Amino acid sequence: MRLARFLPQRLRHLAPEAIAFGAIGLGNLVLYTLIFNLLLMIGPVKAAIIGTLVTTYLAYLANRHWTYRNRARSGLRREYTLFFAFNLIGLLIQAGFVGFAKYGLGLSETGHDRLAFNIASALGICVATCFRFWSYRTHVFKHHEPVAAPTQPAAVPADTDEEQEFQQLTASIELESEPQQPPAPARTH
Repeated sequence: MRLARFLPQRLRHLAPEAIAFGAIGLGNLVLYTLIFNLLLMIGPVKAAIIGTLVTTYLAYLANRHWTYRNRARSGLRREYTLFFAFNLIGLLIQAGFVGFAKYGLGLSETGHDRLAFNIASALGICVATCFRFWSYRTHVFKHHEPVAAPTQPAAVPADTDEEQEFQQLTASIELESEPQQPPAPARTH
């Protein structure tokens, strides 16, 4: 059974991307949480930054080669730069939540506030993930529509200035090329 059929029509095309993006995100979330908790003793903001940097690199590889593999490549340097730039913004969002927990709420990285830091980090990840999904598909891995070659020449509207000028120039030639018929005799009643 395809779950995408339960989505509104306008969202169905997002389902495959969202599922792949989500699977990569869940794997990176597990790795990030492990890194964050292992490094929490050096400071929660530093731990959040290091965890995000490691998982960002892995996320680029996974998203380029799985989630957006069918999209045209616009150059490694461009994609990589944009990917890390948008992830830097995501990092600031995540670190902002953790920083607010530490400095705004006065939490301490000692054992009794560890759960609160993980909740703040999870909230930051949720907000940053929405931002990242939007930015990846909109800016980093752009969907380039193939340009179809026209099968027929485009019709030029007859009311253009060029068309009218052409008709005026060719009108006298067309009259000269028509066979001359003698004038019809006048009828009298």
